[in-house]
Amino acid sequence: MMRPVMIVTGGSQGIGAAVARMAGARGYTVALTYQSNRDMADAVVRDIEAGGGKALAIQAEMADEAAILSLFATVDRELGPVTVLVNNAGGPGPVCKIDAITAEALDAVLTVNVRAPFLTTREAIKRMATDLGGKGGAIVNISSRAAEIGGANEWIHYAASKGAVDSLTIGSARELAPRGIRVNAVSPGLIETDLHARAGLPDRLTRLVGGVPMGRTGSADEVATAVLWLASDEASYITGIIVPISGGR
Repeated sequence: MMRPVMIVTGGSQGIGAAVARMAGARGYTVALTYQSNRDMADAVVRDIEAGGGKALAIQAEMADEAAILSLFATVDRELGPVTVLVNNAGGPGPVCKIDAITAEALDAVLTVNVRAPFLTTREAIKRMATDLGGKGGAIVNISSRAAEIGGANEWIHYAASKGAVDSLTIGSARELAPRGIRVNAVSPGLIETDLHARAGLPDRLTRLVGGVPMGRTGSADEVATAVLWLASDEASYITGIIVPISGGR
């Protein structure tokens, strides 16, 4: 029996890596994309293979449509039809207030955080949709609590991009349900990854954790658990939802 195939964009680190590792442990064949750090991607692949799973790291610049097309062609050729797509790749862009944002920075954030999930979803539909001969499937988008909180004084541009991801999730879920594809999202809050440090805010989690009702930050594995559930048959009658994973924040 063939293993189901999951594509995890941005799967070499953070939440994406946690999703990829957990998926491999639960019987998926995993295709994970990375932008430039091959070593980190290979480490995730080794972890999956060490547990008896199968994985493939594929370099793909998610701002490049040609790279996205190549990604899906590679998965078709090497692994078989995609069963689950996890749209994780993205970034917050520079820390700045709205009156300091540049057009270039805005374009970079929106291209990767919004355009890329539209294009990967389009390509997944071609392979999953039952009316096109597919067997159905699931798409899980990684949003952010910033979409509702707003990102003021730091990342309004990032928050706006994740608001677009929420709209993509709801609209595509309704459009694709008759075609055998479920679409959901998770909305992480303050999660322990290196995103904050890479953005130049190494103390951000410590500074904001007081606003979390549960009194702590979350882990990437806690996000991954929700992603894997939404992708599974246990969530077979669920589509169009956005699950906050934020300790009540």
